[in-house]
Amino acid sequence: MSSNWHRRLVELVRRLRRGRSLGERGEALAARWLRRHGCQIIARRCRGHLGEIDLVAVEKRTVVFVEVKTRQSQDAGHPGDAVDVPKQRRLTRLAVAYLRKHDLLEYPARFDVVAVTWPHRRHKPIIEHFPRAFEAVGYDGLFS
Repeated sequence: MSSNWHRRLVELVRRLRRGRSLGERGEALAARWLRRHGCQIIARRCRGHLGEIDLVAVEKRTVVFVEVKTRQSQDAGHPGDAVDVPKQRRLTRLAVAYLRKHDLLEYPARFDVVAVTWPHRRHKPIIEHFPRAFEAVGYDGLFS
């Protein structure tokens, strides 16, 4: 069974590499990984006036806002380190706007980060999922 899984992963990597940026490939891989671990992806690349939410998912009754960071190496630091406080503040504002727009303010929400390190010429990326990576910035008590 593991060789079948490996073959499927290699084929996925090949498909993902065709014509897409590293970031796009990382987001697609993160979405697939999250689905395998119980999340339902409900939106991708949600644009707002402040930026973009990479993935919006639902896990049980919780709305999960996912920031995906993909790098070829960790030479400049861990990919997750790029989600600094200003980025967290923007994501919080985007998430609140999304919840309002879709009448979801009464549901619990959280922010996850998925870090993908995908070295050049390597078939198997390293995927790290950080649930509840940060609390809402600037909206104390809004999320549970």
